[in-house]
Amino acid sequence: MPRRCAGEGMTAMARSDVQSERLLTPAEVAALLRVDPKTVTRWAEQGKFGSIRTLGGHRRYSEAEIHAFLAGSGPGTR
Repeated sequence: MPRRCAGEGMTAMARSDVQSERLLTPAEVAALLRVDPKTVTRWAEQGKFGSIRTLGGHRRYSEAEIHAFLAGSGPGTR
């Protein structure tokens, strides 16, 4: 059975957008937000920011979206 590429079925434009965007691990996001990685996962499940899953099932987060979350969050908004 042939292996499928992660971007298979996407247009060339969409594939290049995904590849150019930096994705962060839960540990990297946790360090930026100064919380536990499990809190990052819980917040993503609550819809505070989005996540994607790798082919192996691991979560990754858009660096731009996390920075936007940081810019919009203040005391009492988390």
